[in-house]
Amino acid sequence: MIFWLIIAVIAVYLIITYNSLVNIKHNVAKAWANVDVLLKQRHEELPKLIDTCKQYMKHEQETLEKVTQARSRVSDARESHDVAALGVAESALRSGLGQLFAVAESYPELKANEQFLHLQSRISGLENAIADRREFYNDSVNINNVRIEQFPDVLIAKIFNFKASDLLKFASEELRDVDIGQRFNS
Repeated sequence: MIFWLIIAVIAVYLIITYNSLVNIKHNVAKAWANVDVLLKQRHEELPKLIDTCKQYMKHEQETLEKVTQARSRVSDARESHDVAALGVAESALRSGLGQLFAVAESYPELKANEQFLHLQSRISGLENAIADRREFYNDSVNINNVRIEQFPDVLIAKIFNFKASDLLKFASEELRDVDIGQRFNS
């Protein structure tokens, strides 16, 4: 009788632990999907912003090309689910956008353009949302990675092949304070 009770307790514990790990794994996937949706939205907005800027910024092709190339690298990394490459590409894109918005300050007609102002506001809002979703994704990944390494969960994680996930990291330039004066002198 006691033997069967012990077996039942172990079975219930295994089931609860397994279900918990599955839930955590799906939270990571859901968090990634949230980031992905925002990246797609920004990806669709950037060509509109660049086209609007091209009308005014005839002499700033290098800045516009940097943003276009970075946008392409973000898209490639996002589609391949390469979290490490996405972090690097995101850093380049954010740097290019910062440069683009700083250069736009030299063009009063562009700054007054309603479409530019709308797109700038939309992209800035998406940037903030991406930062929030990146934090949620990294929290979910951290919970997943810790749980699949903790004893006794590690035993179940190995048996059922639960995998660690990569954190979404941006380059160290992203973490430094921005020199606003230097951006306007670029």
